[in-house]
Amino acid sequence: MNRLLAGDCRRTLPHLPPLALYVHIPWCIRKCPYCDFNSHAAPESLPEQDYVTALLADLDLDLPLAAGRPLHSIFIGGGTPSLFSAAALQRLLSGIRSRLQCPPDMEITLEANPGTFEQARFAAYRQLGINRLSIGIQSFNSRHLQQLGRVHDGAEALQAVHIARQAGFERINLDLMHGLPGQSLQQALADLQQAIALEPGHISWYQLTIEPNTLYWSKPPQLPEDETLWDIQEQGQALLQQHGYQQYEISAYSRPAQQATHNLNYWQFGDFLGIGAGAHGKISHADGRIERYWKTRQPDDYLQASSYCAGRRLLDNSELPFEFLMNALRLVAGVPASMFCQRTGLALKSLAPGWQQAKQRGLMQDSQQQLATTARGNLFLNDVLQLFLP
Repeated sequence: MNRLLAGDCRRTLPHLPPLALYVHIPWCIRKCPYCDFNSHAAPESLPEQDYVTALLADLDLDLPLAAGRPLHSIFIGGGTPSLFSAAALQRLLSGIRSRLQCPPDMEITLEANPGTFEQARFAAYRQLGINRLSIGIQSFNSRHLQQLGRVHDGAEALQAVHIARQAGFERINLDLMHGLPGQSLQQALADLQQAIALEPGHISWYQLTIEPNTLYWSKPPQLPEDETLWDIQEQGQALLQQHGYQQYEISAYSRPAQQATHNLNYWQFGDFLGIGAGAHGKISHADGRIERYWKTRQPDDYLQASSYCAGRRLLDNSELPFEFLMNALRLVAGVPASMFCQRTGLALKSLAPGWQQAKQRGLMQDSQQQLATTARGNLFLNDVLQLFLP
């Protein structure tokens, strides 16, 4: 254990952080070869009503963790949540609203994939109060989409955005990957230019990585050379900035007032309930305890569960600097230094050894008021975080 942390007792938390809700719907039309999320090919008959029943029973068991706080945001992710009917999502959202305080203007995001878009369905989603869509485009190039195992083509990707707008969605995120198998610099920038031309308020743009427990891990595709990847990143960021998209997180770019409220809460070490198969949660307690927990992973097991929680763990004082900064330093501007104390109950001196080393190496900004990386530190974030491991 870090010697400075050993005697740094955690204080109580007089003000609990904002509370969000993550809902996991684990089914997709088919599993993509790069995906390491808890997603499963959908059965012929989707058990959506039974699953909503389980989600609400799961939420009932988590209600004491809310400690009377209103919800800050809701994110329905997956999988492909847009496989669920509007009737199922109406029952889910009605159940949530009857159990927790939900401000009328709260951000409610639904993940959706282009292969599931129908005008009537998405108009009904909007009427339920879902006010933000995150559309899994990944690419507009049909050949690359086929290599990625996606069920849509380039034309369907464009049509999905058109349908979303017709359905009344003003807040739209487009999820786009680069560094795809066989992708050139010109093709990557063409994807990005097409996304920008659609004028979404938010673009999530990130490099494909090969993760364990995926088909790509066992059968790796040929990815672009490092030099090409660097050119894509550098020229792509310049293109986004040129068109008014401000990078505020490692892979998130937004127009003014279009940042993702739900994701910002993660990065600022806020709290979140997690319901659904394989969902994770993070909760702070007024006495200073901070815990992470996770739910039963396999959908069939989750549907048959009486207790949905598969495990929970209290975070030790020595873990909190790394846990906090792993999220906060993803933000380009970082966070106020005072937020570390507010969200962890620890004094700033807990960060001293790693903070000093990072500043000396030019990886973190030399400020007592802000915890933020330098431009160099943003490129080598893993190196920065290594300095704060317990």
